[in-house]
Amino acid sequence: MKPSDRIYCALDTVETQKAVDLAKTLNGVVGGIKLGLEFYCANGADGFKAVAETGMPIFLDLKFHDIPNTVAGAIRAVAPLGPKILTIHTQGGPEMMRRASETAAEEAAKHGHAKPWVTGVTILTSLDDSDMKAIGVEDVVADQVARLAALGAENGLDGMVCSPREISLARAATNPDFKLVVPGIRPAGSAAGDQKRVMTPFDAVEAGADVLVIGRPITQADDPRAAAEAIAKSING
Repeated sequence: MKPSDRIYCALDTVETQKAVDLAKTLNGVVGGIKLGLEFYCANGADGFKAVAETGMPIFLDLKFHDIPNTVAGAIRAVAPLGPKILTIHTQGGPEMMRRASETAAEEAAKHGHAKPWVTGVTILTSLDDSDMKAIGVEDVVADQVARLAALGAENGLDGMVCSPREISLARAATNPDFKLVVPGIRPAGSAAGDQKRVMTPFDAVEAGADVLVIGRPITQADDPRAAAEAIAKSING
């Protein structure tokens, strides 16, 4: 995989035209675009289609978390759009994960698309050990991530979303083909922002990340395309 193909740029906007313009700017220097909950709530399927028309693969990051039947229905609703990557919360349990994966495969075949990667969110990168205790989870982040990673791999998920600091333990808990989608990536010298567990692009790929999710270091740069190109070059060391 080329270094640039590993990069999915997280668009931090709810404006469809701005998202389309950024996608066009970044076409050819990143592997895809991540559209999240804010964008989709503001613009829905029409906003997704507008960005997808630029030719960029789309990571639709909606983090579904509900009873199995409802999550399957949600995936059935977005599958016709043809996203490359989808997210669900692994804390929804084994049956929910199995239903999500099965439904994604069935719907992709029905609509003539490649099956999207159904990836599991374990512990949000904005949380640390003290936050875990605050919500009543006694395990430290690392132990909970490993447990949920193994559960996802055992129940049909294609991969998981994890902090760069948990890449090695996630890999150890799963298998070499399990995709690791990693946010919390910051080029050397960048501000961490609201991410508490961060790593440089080079170090994350060296540790075993498959996809790097990078937002503000690209989108808030004076020249987003040049920033993305520089990050891709940095992956090679």
